[in-house]
Amino acid sequence: MTSDASRSRRTRATLKGRQTDPDLLEALRRLLGDERKHPELRRRDLLIEHLHAIQDANGHLALDWLRALASYMTLPMAAVYETATFYAHFDVVHDGEAPPPALTVRVCDSLSCELAGAERLAEALSSGLDPEQVRVTRAPCMGRCDLAPVVEVGHHHLGHATPQAVEVLVETGKIHPEAVLWQHLDEYRREGGYELLRGCREGQVTADELTSMLERAGLRGLGGAGFPTHRKWQSVRAEPGPRWCAVNADEGEPGTFKDRYYLERAPHQMLEGALVACWAVEAEGVYIYLRDEYPGVHRVLIEAIEELEDAGIAQPGQLILRRGAGAYICGEESAMIESLEGKPGKPRHRPPLVAHKGLFGRPTLVNNVETLYWIPVLWREGVAMYAGQGRRERSGLRSFSLSGRVRRPGVYLAPAGISLRELVDEYGGGMAPGHQLAGYLPGGASGGILPAAKADIALDFDTLQAEGCFIGSAAVIVLSDQDDLRAVATNLLAFFADESCGQCTPCRVGSEKMLSLLERDQWVVEDLERLSRVMQDASICGLGQAAPNPVLSLLRHFRDDLGRHDIIVTDTAEGAC
Repeated sequence: MTSDASRSRRTRATLKGRQTDPDLLEALRRLLGDERKHPELRRRDLLIEHLHAIQDANGHLALDWLRALASYMTLPMAAVYETATFYAHFDVVHDGEAPPPALTVRVCDSLSCELAGAERLAEALSSGLDPEQVRVTRAPCMGRCDLAPVVEVGHHHLGHATPQAVEVLVETGKIHPEAVLWQHLDEYRREGGYELLRGCREGQVTADELTSMLERAGLRGLGGAGFPTHRKWQSVRAEPGPRWCAVNADEGEPGTFKDRYYLERAPHQMLEGALVACWAVEAEGVYIYLRDEYPGVHRVLIEAIEELEDAGIAQPGQLILRRGAGAYICGEESAMIESLEGKPGKPRHRPPLVAHKGLFGRPTLVNNVETLYWIPVLWREGVAMYAGQGRRERSGLRSFSLSGRVRRPGVYLAPAGISLRELVDEYGGGMAPGHQLAGYLPGGASGGILPAAKADIALDFDTLQAEGCFIGSAAVIVLSDQDDLRAVATNLLAFFADESCGQCTPCRVGSEKMLSLLERDQWVVEDLERLSRVMQDASICGLGQAAPNPVLSLLRHFRDDLGRHDIIVTDTAEGAC
């Protein structure tokens, strides 16, 4: 036998695995910055921002670019690939595959747009546009339900879209970002803006006074959960620092567009509320998580933050804007935290709550856009202005996103406790011509469906649970006698099945199974209810827990009507599942 020293050895010229193209790595440095000089560019929480930069520059994410990014960030390729493939707005192109066409046309297929003819629109565009030049695809709610049907051409949104208008836009190439008129810093300050923040910083206002104001006003989380805002602030303040704040601007619930409405008009009002909240809980800074479907708002917030930094009101890096990438689940606060950390947006198991262990493992205050929007107003105009409003013994104001079969869809600020009938007649201009009220969704896709016979119930937190529904983010979609209940239920369940993050079996498999059961001519109540119980009891987060609500609502409130829609409803059927 030969000794180890004399045994010939083979050496590698490269490391194991696929090698990074040095030219691509240099191209990446030109695009993102030189990570050797600026090691902070390697931070994991910047991964999604880097993916956006590559996608924006190239129109897709080729695998060799992902390998270069993994090397650039010193991350495993598996981590980069997992994150890139999780989000709908990232187009990952595998080796040997052709990249997508240069232009993508997305047709919103959520309920409000579906009622307005989105399916016919998508079919017309698919047959009318050159597939080699334009990719036509369906997409979930774009937050413009008042303009249904909506199409996104590139990153430009076209409301009340027609095939002719989209084709002209594509052929002429005149695709410009939508212009947004908003209240700039000087105008906002002339109206008393940032006086509350100044008072906080100069010791004229205490955190306890602010918390007391929120309690007296009865301000609750307006993103859907409705948790009392003052209690959330107290919970975060009680935890040891350092702490963070996060603004949830990822309103992906079909039928919801109120946050976009406020951000497009008065971004500084929300930003002041965010900075006040940051001061009150002594947080290090504020992360703003904005859904990628709002490119116009993204530009507005970039400019508004620059105004604050230039004026010395916010320190550089105190307000940190992050883009989502097309994932409804990131509206759930722990999934949003995961996404802010540069990971797939999968909800965390709780406990711990994000108030105790959130962003980067630190206590984190998460507030919705509209919740923060109200804080400067409450201080400036007084609690009575807000709490003194209400009907049917309810208190406060609610921003309703109203869409569907009404004359004037839009965002309406109305008294808490208003009924659907009053909301439609007093604010929405009544039902659309030729339509009679048949039912409505009081809280978007997940809030359930109520019949016209229950159109006089108070719309507010805690008033709809007895009917198996909830108000959520106050996304009201109105249905008429001309709408197909099967199509409504199928549309909503298809949304949940597509948006499930896939982490837990009850939601991942349950939503797909529920959809298949709805597509049958015969609906078996026992099977639908049993599957619903499993999803509600065992799903990790609210998506799987709320996904059965539309179906359970139809079975509860529309049982006699289902037959008129060619649906046979029985209690049992052998072998139905």
